[in-house]
Amino acid sequence: MSLPDRLVQAGVELLEEDGLAELTLRAIARRTGVSHGAPRRYFPTHNALLAAIAATGLTDLADRLTAKSEGSPEEQLVEAAHRYLRFAAERPGMFDLIFRHDLLAGAGGNLRATSLPLFATFVDLVAQLHPTDAELRATALWTNLHGLATLRATNALELLGTTDLEPILRYVVRAHLT
Repeated sequence: MSLPDRLVQAGVELLEEDGLAELTLRAIARRTGVSHGAPRRYFPTHNALLAAIAATGLTDLADRLTAKSEGSPEEQLVEAAHRYLRFAAERPGMFDLIFRHDLLAGAGGNLRATSLPLFATFVDLVAQLHPTDAELRATALWTNLHGLATLRATNALELLGTTDLEPILRYVVRAHLT
């Protein structure tokens, strides 16, 4: 494996173990077994390395969201929503990173080209039922899903006396389709 790939892999591991706040160039270099200046030879900025790390998470999320599912368009949308929420729960550090466009904008890796097709997955499913305003409905749905993922990650849903997202998820999907 090349050194840039090893640096990205070390970054992914550290992100998953310690979260975004602890993901420093020094920590990645230490995990990789190279000097703290070595990452700069391949990634001119810390954010460029973060973008390369985020690209791996976006690929994973894309694979999950575009996996075929059966059923009506609504059931397929529910399944895509489940996959999105599972990704957020299973990979919280990566979930945080890939949606930090304030950090990653202009950092390389053309992340928008990778992330926009993810949104298109939701638009395409919504368009099967509502072709005239699919993008607006999908945007509202995605913001609700992202909010649910964030509320679950911060244990805020427990304040409401619930941790079962299933009825909420189905209600959210239905609300944006009716």
